[in-house]
Amino acid sequence: MGRRAFLGLGANVGDREENLRDAIARLSAAEGVNFLRQSRVYETEPMGVVDQPRFLNMVVEVEIADEMAARDLLAVVKQIEEDVGRTKRERWGPREIDIDVLLVGEERVKEGDFEVPHPRMWERAFVMAPLAELAPEVKGPTGETADEIAERLREEQGVHAPVQL
Repeated sequence: MGRRAFLGLGANVGDREENLRDAIARLSAAEGVNFLRQSRVYETEPMGVVDQPRFLNMVVEVEIADEMAARDLLAVVKQIEEDVGRTKRERWGPREIDIDVLLVGEERVKEGDFEVPHPRMWERAFVMAPLAELAPEVKGPTGETADEIAERLREEQGVHAPVQL
C-alpha cells in the first residue's frame, strides 16, 4: 500500500483549463503515482504579484509508491511543469502551470528550498479551499482543520465560485 499525497495545481497563463487537464493526465500516467481524485477548480486572485490574471487552482490526491520519497515526487511534478510548458518567470508571477507538493503522508521534510508540509499552504485560501474538499480533517500547525482554515481564509482572500474543468 502506498502513501497519500496532496498536490496543489494552479495556472493563469494560456489556456488555464487545458493546462490543468494536461497536468492531471501526466500525473495519472507518471510512474509510481496513482491518481485518486481531484477537488473542484476555483478561480482565485493572485498573491504576491497582483498585477496579473486570476488563477485557476485545485488540489489533487494521489497515492505514491512506498519507495517514492517526497523529493522524488517533487522531481515528477517539476518534469510535468516543464512538459506542460511552464516558463521561468519572477517569483509569484504568471505561470502556465504550477504544481506544489503540499502533503506526503505523515512525512516532514525540510531540505533547502523544499519543505513538506508546504510551509505557506495554511495561509492560502487557494490551497485550503480545494484541500478541504478532499481532506477536511487534515490539521494545520495550530490544530485547526483544513475545513476550518478554508472557511476563515475564504472570507479574507479572493476565492471565487468553482469553475468546470
